[in-house]
Amino acid sequence: MNAVLISIHLIVVLALIAVVLLQRSEGGLGLGGGSSGGGVSGFMTGRGQANALTRATAILAALFFTTSMTLAVISHRSAAPKSILDGAATTQPVAPNGNLLETLRPGQGAAQPATPEAPQSR
Repeated sequence: MNAVLISIHLIVVLALIAVVLLQRSEGGLGLGGGSSGGGVSGFMTGRGQANALTRATAILAALFFTTSMTLAVISHRSAAPKSILDGAATTQPVAPNGNLLETLRPGQGAAQPATPEAPQSR
């Protein structure tokens, strides 16, 4: 489910980028075309093309928002909440005298690594 939603999200993002780049800018021409008038011989008139691209941008933006929110909710639900007290049960027990530093010093608790003995001189 998550992989499918991410794939849909990526397709929507790429389509949104393409549609935005095809639109005509305020100050001049975008990547959408070189003709400023939009004659009858063209695929769509200037006004029709602007309406279609605006509508497509709005639809893709809504899809982008929806997939982003859905991915965020799925991510939040899959992350299990963790408590500080859950980790406290797995720590080492405190030394008998109640001093935490005593449990951290070598020689207390678990088996010690073997130390090489010093060579004896004759």
